[in-house]
Amino acid sequence: MTSYSSDTSANPAIVAQSAVRRLPRWVLWSLCLAYVLPGFIGRTPWKADDMEAFGFMRNLALSLGADSISWLKPTLLGQADHHAALLPYWLGAWAIQLAPTGFPSDTAAHLPFIALLGLTLVATWYAVYALARAPSAQPVSFAFGGEAKPADYARAIADGGLLALLACLGLARLSHEATPALAQLAFSALLFFALANLARKRIPALLGAALSIFGLALSGAPALAMILGAGGAIVIALDSRKPHSLQVRRVDVAWVLIFCLAGAAIASALDLWRWRVGFSHVLEMKSMARLLLWFTWPAWPLALWTLWRWRYQLKSISANPHLSLPLWFMSVAIASTWLSGLSDRSLLIGLPALATLAAFALPTLKRSVSAFIDWFTLLFFSVGALIIWTVWISLQTGFPAQPAINVSRLAPGFEPEFSMSAFILAGLASLAWASLVKWRAGRHRSALWKSMVLPASGASLCWLLVMTLWLPLIDFGRSYAPLVHKVRNMMGETDCVQYYGLTKAQGAAFEFHGNLKLHAVVTPSKKSSADSKPCAWLIVDTQALTSFSQEVDASMWTQHATVRRPTDNNEDIVLFRAVASNSTAKP
Repeated sequence: MTSYSSDTSANPAIVAQSAVRRLPRWVLWSLCLAYVLPGFIGRTPWKADDMEAFGFMRNLALSLGADSISWLKPTLLGQADHHAALLPYWLGAWAIQLAPTGFPSDTAAHLPFIALLGLTLVATWYAVYALARAPSAQPVSFAFGGEAKPADYARAIADGGLLALLACLGLARLSHEATPALAQLAFSALLFFALANLARKRIPALLGAALSIFGLALSGAPALAMILGAGGAIVIALDSRKPHSLQVRRVDVAWVLIFCLAGAAIASALDLWRWRVGFSHVLEMKSMARLLLWFTWPAWPLALWTLWRWRYQLKSISANPHLSLPLWFMSVAIASTWLSGLSDRSLLIGLPALATLAAFALPTLKRSVSAFIDWFTLLFFSVGALIIWTVWISLQTGFPAQPAINVSRLAPGFEPEFSMSAFILAGLASLAWASLVKWRAGRHRSALWKSMVLPASGASLCWLLVMTLWLPLIDFGRSYAPLVHKVRNMMGETDCVQYYGLTKAQGAAFEFHGNLKLHAVVTPSKKSSADSKPCAWLIVDTQALTSFSQEVDASMWTQHATVRRPTDNNEDIVLFRAVASNSTAKP
């Protein structure tokens, strides 16, 4: 029987050195690459925020040599960005401008966001590592030695935290869209890293704090930058139980507060403050609970288990930064989500902190709980992978018939295609999953991170399969390209089109996929607009038809066709043709 030299009621982590063996770095790197790259490469911009953000980037890239003010006030269809974000659009526009001739602009715009997602993963790992090195987070010392060494223990916890982040269901789609939400996630993770390391690595932490606070302020979240930065610095500074060499100095806290004030000043100078707080959804408890349950799965049960098992340390939470700092970030994210219309994009920034809390549950899990996680994960993701393969086989061969029939009903007009490269990648990923399952089912030494290997690998597997085998179908369903091409074919050879009532995402899609130059239709309020230009064709969103008939002289136009986006019954485009050009316009 093992003897312990301290009371385990306050510190529940009982970890032997044998339990902190190293997760091979090549495995971790391969898993991260398999998660990050699919979803960015080989796809078109999706509806609707993804397409809208790309439209801003493309407009900025095409404005090279124009007035520099447009880079501080980017517009799309003459409208400003309601996110009030600048830096994400700058990064995408610079990537488009620097890309070689002939390189797809949408792929080029994705490259900085691949780096931002990578930054999120790296910053989360190092943040968890730093918090796990805190004296209050260390495992119980054994009376006769043999407990986990601090560095090895922290590395194992950090591996578990990164795996928990990869496993979160809500991370997959939103982290692979080139939008301000991903930039906010990356910079909030960098701020989390900076505050966690403020006592250990002062200069890198201060540099990270400055970059993250300014990055958040320029990415449409200046208020979050101020709240997370100032509050997080105070939380870290309250830890007085650390050794003197690890205590955060007052001057460092002052520097973080100065960065917050500077970020606020920059946001004010550029008019980036937006009041998005609303109370209409505050009482929608069920909707909020439902969002939390699926978006943060499977990290939230482990996070709750952490709070329960480490509950005695919560009585002096200021002395336990491995609990207080992630709790602060997660609380701010939940409050922001609750007060901003239950937006999942607001909840996104809390996932690194939630994964951190989940990681500290790993040293306290019983063997039966760990086995339940493994078998549930194995069943869930194996069934998910089987469904993905079955639908793909049905689309390629017609057997079994029902999946292909369902797809044809949900996505009319979709024509399946075979990609050898996608098939090979999907096959290799499936073989890797089978090998991992065999390894986990076999006899091997225990490791803290073992309970997170299957959830993270299963999430990466299903994401990779969807983004390879199902990518043509996903693009057809989530892209505006099929709608734009149908409308474009009806108009024939023309590049001049007027519009009315289009969303910014729709406008960006017509300009990019249709290679069109859009001009606002002439209305009484736009008679003197320089952008108004007579064209043979007019496109109107069906949702704006009522106001269109009231504001535009209908005698000048005749309705030519109504085109529906194939996978959406609520998004139609009405195509009008100028009366004067009826006899000459090519249908």
